[in-house]
Amino acid sequence: MMFKLGRSINQPINLPNSKEIELFIKREDEIHPVVSGNKYRKLKYNLLEAKKERFNTLLTFGGAFSNHIAAVASAGNLLGFKTIGVIRGEELEHKILENETLSFAKQNGMEFKFVSREAYRNKTSEAFLAKLKDTFNDFYLIPEGGTNALAVKGCEEILTETDEAFDYICCAVGTGGTISGLINCSKLSQQVLGFPALKGDFLQQDISKFVTKTNWDLITDYHFGGYAKINDELVAFINEFKELNKIPLDPVYTGKMIFGIFDLINKGYFKKGSKVLAIHTGGLQGIKGMNRVLKNKNLPIIE
Repeated sequence: MMFKLGRSINQPINLPNSKEIELFIKREDEIHPVVSGNKYRKLKYNLLEAKKERFNTLLTFGGAFSNHIAAVASAGNLLGFKTIGVIRGEELEHKILENETLSFAKQNGMEFKFVSREAYRNKTSEAFLAKLKDTFNDFYLIPEGGTNALAVKGCEEILTETDEAFDYICCAVGTGGTISGLINCSKLSQQVLGFPALKGDFLQQDISKFVTKTNWDLITDYHFGGYAKINDELVAFINEFKELNKIPLDPVYTGKMIFGIFDLINKGYFKKGSKVLAIHTGGLQGIKGMNRVLKNKNLPIIE
């Protein structure tokens, strides 16, 4: 890649209610201010492939507060690609300036196509993609959330030799690419746990397309009602965690995962003496947008 990257370190976490478990967070959010965490990992080999195939334009998909949209726009701007975002929700076309993610992406040169939620469901169909090519000509297609075989390859680089001592590897799950990479590069002695931000059982099948190992499981109790849904309890947890550990958490992915890990520790899920590594997948840009929603509902905000 051709832009400066930060270091990803394993930071120990204060566990006031347990001295029998060691918890660390891999600070993948420190890689880059916007193209951070799993977004950098997923985009790395896709962008190299786009350059290799001499594409000038990247096209991808996302919602109103998509970390992926922000990351593609930023990476494209840094590396000289034109970027196009197909955005779920026609009503957002006239609310770009009110939306921190979309306004950031626009400032980084992204062009938008807003589509209805009904049309968005067909985004992978040949007919839908053919219409996009008629409109925008040739482009390198990056799936929603960035997950494809090249993305999984990038996520296989998250774990290093220094991580082999951990008994559990934990990560939030959106489209399944990150956990697939982690499973592929994990040791069979390690258990990989995914914490989905979405409701539904479709992820098992999606992940199984990319992995052959069986040392993984999905913990489905901490989605807080579904994607982008949070409550006062989660906001209070995120704020308290940041105060104690000086680590910001996003409310859609990593915040829910860490909440879940703490709850599992309190319930005795992990064996005594276990070392647990949680992957911070970034996504902090979405906090501003979420706080706007919380303010409109007169709810506490994320500090």
